[in-house]
Amino acid sequence: MDNLVPAPVRVDGNDQGTGFLPDHSTTLLAGPGTGTVERWLRSSLGASLGLPLAPARPGDEATGNTVELCVDPALAPEAYQLTVAPGTGVRITGGDPAGVFWGAQTLRQLLGPEAFRRAPVASGPVRPVPFLEIEDAPRFGWRGMMLDVARHFMRKDDVLRYLDLLAAHKLNVFHFHLTDDQGWRVEIKRHPRLTETASWRARSKYGHRASELWDETPHGGFYTQDDIREIVAYAAARHIRVVPEIDIPGHSQAAISAYPELGNTDVIDTTTLSVWDTWGINPNVLAPTDTTLRFFEGVFEELLELFPADTSPFIHIGGDECLKDQWKVSPAAQARIAELGLSDEDELQSWFIRHFDTWLTARGRRLIGWDEILEGGLAEGAAISSWRGYAGGVAAAEAGHDVVMCPEQQVYLDHRQDGGPDEPMPIGYVRTLEDVYRFEPVPPQLSEEAAAHVIGTQANVWTEVMQNRARVDYQVFPRLAALAEVAWSPLPAPGERDFAGFERRMSEHYARLDALGVDYRPPGGPLPWQRRPGILGRPIEGPPPHV
Repeated sequence: MDNLVPAPVRVDGNDQGTGFLPDHSTTLLAGPGTGTVERWLRSSLGASLGLPLAPARPGDEATGNTVELCVDPALAPEAYQLTVAPGTGVRITGGDPAGVFWGAQTLRQLLGPEAFRRAPVASGPVRPVPFLEIEDAPRFGWRGMMLDVARHFMRKDDVLRYLDLLAAHKLNVFHFHLTDDQGWRVEIKRHPRLTETASWRARSKYGHRASELWDETPHGGFYTQDDIREIVAYAAARHIRVVPEIDIPGHSQAAISAYPELGNTDVIDTTTLSVWDTWGINPNVLAPTDTTLRFFEGVFEELLELFPADTSPFIHIGGDECLKDQWKVSPAAQARIAELGLSDEDELQSWFIRHFDTWLTARGRRLIGWDEILEGGLAEGAAISSWRGYAGGVAAAEAGHDVVMCPEQQVYLDHRQDGGPDEPMPIGYVRTLEDVYRFEPVPPQLSEEAAAHVIGTQANVWTEVMQNRARVDYQVFPRLAALAEVAWSPLPAPGERDFAGFERRMSEHYARLDALGVDYRPPGGPLPWQRRPGILGRPIEGPPPHV
């Protein structure tokens, strides 16, 4: 019970007796609202242990060989209590169905690493669950990971696998970065060329954009609308919200290559553009025209049908790294600035963002964007993802806007994990497991009222140098486990987290990751096949900026 990740709020143990050891006669007693958790336990835990976990008969009471699931609204949302006691078996009580699910994830950890396999490898679980009581609840309501599938496409099955990995760490937000200069990844039926042509690029830069190497294999792919529905339903069954991102008005060359009228046609010949094959900040941005607005309204109309409001209340519109050089020399863009009475191109981007904020709000959704949407004025009601350090998040929170803290200098998992020469395609700052573990999402200078607007945190996974699932695994794990504890577990009273204790608990968590087939970075450094010798990265030295 001292190896749980993330660490629970309170654990009281009782070493008397043998504890709870499920067997072929173990039953599930599922109360109202816990059906999805019952099905998950039977399909996941039942499969790993080779047990039927049959439903209890109507009217049955809990026994010493029962796992009972129930909802008690007196508990906070996502909170749970897990009790293992003689004569009553396991009882998981959640403040809502999500809380019951997180309690079931804890039960899985208590049963040992073999409970994370897809089929049994022994006659039963590694060890009995001791008699204990756990009280637990998350620190933040937004605990997430952003996955970029635009730079390197990840197959649907791999996305579903990552949803399982998020659930195993009690993370509840999947930020799905679906579009960028290098590819468009979601089917939009009224604009078919977005997937017919904008989802594939002829080749890809291999390594950092300064590298002289190229992968000449065409790269691409997209999710059909039924794929998206499946992903959203799979996430919902694991109490994970999906936040789709359609990046506008920058990072849009793929869309412009398919529909040239979306670009600044009075500045460049947009018909010559193709899906971008390298990395960096692209100058080809959307034109601030009515044609562009109507086009993306159509995109979002289809997107809202694919991502229902109950599972995806937020829609991410990007808004980052929008170079305004083309707008500065575009007669059409300058005419739009004059027409609207704006002072400059920053305010023009703000107008663009505000348009979609109003449009989404009218349809019962909330806009969220990267912290650049602060420039020129933050759209009313919008939330921000603060990635350029803490400053944007501090300014937004003090102004009364909700913030997800995800500063590049702390929780960008594409950044290298060590300063040694063996890190594959080393990018950015060195951010070790301990660095991520000591990340604090709430800056100390915030007032109490402003701090309440920090609704959570997430890790961001940009995939320019992650060509496949194994590379993503290597960059994400084990650091995502540290981020999960930052997001879930209470901050210790002195404010200093116990990394030595976390590292000790990780010794068993590595075994869980092994059972799940995760190609994580070992504590001693990359294995020979995880290295990429000779591939240029972009090392940056220096500590992160102060909070």
